[in-house]
Amino acid sequence: MRWVESDDVRLAVFEEGDPGDPTILLIHGYPDTHRVWDEVAERLRDRFHVVRYDVRGAGASTAPRHTGDYALHRLAGDLAAVLDAIGKPRVHLVGHDWGSLQGWDAVTRPGLRDRIASFTSFGGPGLARARHFMRHGRRRDVLSQAVRSWYIGAFRLPVLPELAWSTFMPRVLERSMRRGDGLEPRPGHPADTLRSDARNGLRLYRSNMGSAHSGGDVPGHFGGDVSRRPGGDLSGGVGAEVAGRPGGEVVDRSEGGDGRPGGGPTVAVPVQLIEATRDPFVGPALLASLGEGVPKFWHRKIAAGHWVQRSHPDVIARMIAEFATHADGGAPTRSLRGARIEEGRKAFHGQLVVITGAGSGIGRATARAFAAHGAEVVCADLDGEAAARTADGIAKDLSGTAHAVRVDVADTTQMEDFARNIRAEYGVPDIVVNNAGIAVSGPFLDHSADDWRRTLDVNLWGVIHGCRLFAAQMVEHGEGGHIVNVASLAAFVPSRLLPAYSTSKAAVKMLSDCLRAELAGQGIGVSVICPGFVSTPIARNATYVGPDIRESAEQGLTRRGYPPERVAAHILRAVHRDQAVVPVNAEGKIGYALSRISPGALRRFARVTGVTRNPPFAR
Repeated sequence: MRWVESDDVRLAVFEEGDPGDPTILLIHGYPDTHRVWDEVAERLRDRFHVVRYDVRGAGASTAPRHTGDYALHRLAGDLAAVLDAIGKPRVHLVGHDWGSLQGWDAVTRPGLRDRIASFTSFGGPGLARARHFMRHGRRRDVLSQAVRSWYIGAFRLPVLPELAWSTFMPRVLERSMRRGDGLEPRPGHPADTLRSDARNGLRLYRSNMGSAHSGGDVPGHFGGDVSRRPGGDLSGGVGAEVAGRPGGEVVDRSEGGDGRPGGGPTVAVPVQLIEATRDPFVGPALLASLGEGVPKFWHRKIAAGHWVQRSHPDVIARMIAEFATHADGGAPTRSLRGARIEEGRKAFHGQLVVITGAGSGIGRATARAFAAHGAEVVCADLDGEAAARTADGIAKDLSGTAHAVRVDVADTTQMEDFARNIRAEYGVPDIVVNNAGIAVSGPFLDHSADDWRRTLDVNLWGVIHGCRLFAAQMVEHGEGGHIVNVASLAAFVPSRLLPAYSTSKAAVKMLSDCLRAELAGQGIGVSVICPGFVSTPIARNATYVGPDIRESAEQGLTRRGYPPERVAAHILRAVHRDQAVVPVNAEGKIGYALSRISPGALRRFARVTGVTRNPPFAR
């Protein structure tokens, strides 16, 4: 530890790693100290020079006398003093909670912004950006954020917050950590100085969240009035210098704020926003608005609570390292390429999509649809030549990026090798579509044991392999993802002619429901797609063990005239909207509705349906 003097306070600064390596500067939030970063610093120090410090009034650092001495320009002065002390011309800044608020201010402040090579933010917006959102955001989003920010108004009350932190609030904080983040207290977090840190830090809110002269602010609204001052008065906002005690004169010295839309400078520094999707204090709508006015902006998500650096240190350390390395000129990782927000960006830009059964039909159409929307696609199929034709067509017709792989989804060893090779060569997939399937048509008593085994191996075990192997990669990677399992109308509509096929598809639907419940907490969506009759080669490629109805089945699907491209559109929409069950086309929707309203009617219909009535194959 070293001491750094800044105005009338002494800051406790802590350094790890080789000073010759690129420097990452970590700023903690309220009511934490530098110790909240212990796990992340431990994972970064072998590659980076890691610097942390206790902000004024927290931990080992001393506290100033007056509330105004916690204004953002004072905090910016502390940051500048630390930068001077460590002697680095530029650093990669990382801020959490109030540390993030300080970072947003620093990246637009003259004298500081040129010393910041990149900024990673999570747990807190820039104040001017938040104020603009509270004035001009959609009413529903604004009200939602106001509820999340209830504590801001409470912390600005006199006396009561200090009393709360001196008595019951430390226990409330620990319970909140356990409930929201699954964290147990450990040495250093919460700090032994928590009570005094929390009482001192209340002045952050009183100094920066509006003042008596800022013009009628609304408690809990980041110092902004939602109904008045639509022009964007920054009194008491980011960069405001407060002279003396609360209620003193407010002078805006921030050059128009921190790059808020509608005025002020843009943020030239590359910014990475990490959204902890279960953070109770900052809503997704507010976070989504932070990229306005930031030309170099990356938005990444992790299914975690407020103290994500403690609950998911491996993921956070990796994200910080990847972004800092890229800001220093290194090639972006796949997840970074997918996280870049740019004007005109396609919906699935930079994402890796793995599709089985991509050689024809729904799989081929889905591969082309994802590629057309910016994704890099791995086209897998038992027929390697068909997979190659799909990949070549994507490159030729769509100028997209696609790879062809031959794999038998029913073979456990092949699928394990396939998943391992995909990760090694292309990275962890963002989306996996388990589409490969076969059909055996005929009465139950004409199905052999091999017919059942082969159908279940491909249609059910192939899906199980894809879910098991790629979901494990997604969970470890920590940035969410989506799994799509293609079932069928046959999953909920019984048929005399498709007992094995229908059984396998019903199992796929139930597997998807179970998996969706399990993976939701990891930020991984699961959708099951249930098409009705679709004009694909499934009837031509099926095995018929009873009456040979191949010709009539093929003709029926052709006459139905429902192209696989329309199913592909439903798949993309399901991923975008995170839909659970998606019945496709009229018969799919009617069958799904009847299965829920009157399953007996479907059973009766199955008894009277003959072999020459309509094509038996759904999808």
